[in-house]
Amino acid sequence: MTAVDRLTWDDLDIGAFSSKPLDDDSLRCLRYMHDVEYHTLCYLRDLLLTPAHADPTVTAFLGVWVYQEYWHGEALASVLAAHDEPHGAERIAPMRRRLGWKDKVRPMLMGAGGILGGEDFVAAHMAWGAVNEWMTQAGYSLLSRRAAHPLLSELVGRIMRQEGLHIDFYANQARERLAASVRAQRLVRFALQRFWKPVGSGVMPEAETQFLARYLMTDEVGREAARRIDRQIDRLPGLAGLELVTTAIADALSAAA
Repeated sequence: MTAVDRLTWDDLDIGAFSSKPLDDDSLRCLRYMHDVEYHTLCYLRDLLLTPAHADPTVTAFLGVWVYQEYWHGEALASVLAAHDEPHGAERIAPMRRRLGWKDKVRPMLMGAGGILGGEDFVAAHMAWGAVNEWMTQAGYSLLSRRAAHPLLSELVGRIMRQEGLHIDFYANQARERLAASVRAQRLVRFALQRFWKPVGSGVMPEAETQFLARYLMTDEVGREAARRIDRQIDRLPGLAGLELVTTAIADALSAAA
């Protein structure tokens, strides 16, 4: 598999989910992941309103990234379809309508942030992307473990391999940009501390984000996954000690209690 391949699953018997379906909790997680994967195009829209659009290396990656994330959504849609669940455009269109004014204001905020932050604002996007991709990959791994469904494990394993390529780009870009600018370190640390929330927050209903945290990350394996992501963040220049993920998970679990 090359770095620009789309995800393929034609060789998998997705129809087998009809006779051996996922449990309700795993299916609920899958709906969340389906919706977030499809929403990647909207994140791209926001990124291109910042100085990131002028960097040919970044834009080349973003083209591949949004293409692959779209096919991740399509793959998860096929699983929902096998469960007779709404999927694809049928499910995504009403979700986007529910975002309302927030979705209309976000591009303006991103554009303004890009003007004020300049190149350092791109560092914030790269660090933010790295954290989100680390969380996404961990989420797929934890879902595979909890669902204990061989067919799902094979499918999400393929998705995770591509997510690994995305992680490499975001993390390397973040590392280089942060190492080159103390101002970027300060900006990124401030942005992550003040505004970062788990992947899908702001797009998905808060109750669904809380459920995902509770279902995937309350046992020791899940808590260790959160700590591992925080250790990875610690290794980015200027970002040590944030404890973003463990704190966010604890907050989500507390709110859901």
